[in-house]
Amino acid sequence: MGTRDFMSLALKEAAAAGTRGEVPIGAVISLNGDIIAASGNRTRELNDPTAHAEICVIREAGSKLGSERLMNCDLWVTLEPCPMCASAISFARIRRLYFGADDAKGGAVVSGARLYTLPTCHHAPEVYGGFGEAEAATLLKEFFKERR
Repeated sequence: MGTRDFMSLALKEAAAAGTRGEVPIGAVISLNGDIIAASGNRTRELNDPTAHAEICVIREAGSKLGSERLMNCDLWVTLEPCPMCASAISFARIRRLYFGADDAKGGAVVSGARLYTLPTCHHAPEVYGGFGEAEAATLLKEFFKERR
């Protein structure tokens, strides 16, 4: 699978999350070109404020691989991760992070705290932004437009 395929699946997961009434964010973890985990936000469904798409896929991948370290894995997510998710990505030792839209208000990778540039950060993944950015931003704008 290629870059677009992984982000396409993350966007599908985001759309499904939106259909469930969740903020439409989706994530996929890949290892050696294979999908290990895919999910969208599930905070409302699980009544769990930590059930962001990134956390869900990190948990699933860790369980499938039998390790809390996902060193050779890549994460694809439709929105720039928040501080909680950026920290989890670091702790999981994710190799590469690909994300869609920037999150000027809540992001912590290229916006806000910029967690991976801090001297206290133990592991910083390679970061690539802008994948599926327009589609991801549209999903979010439409979701919030309907609720306001």
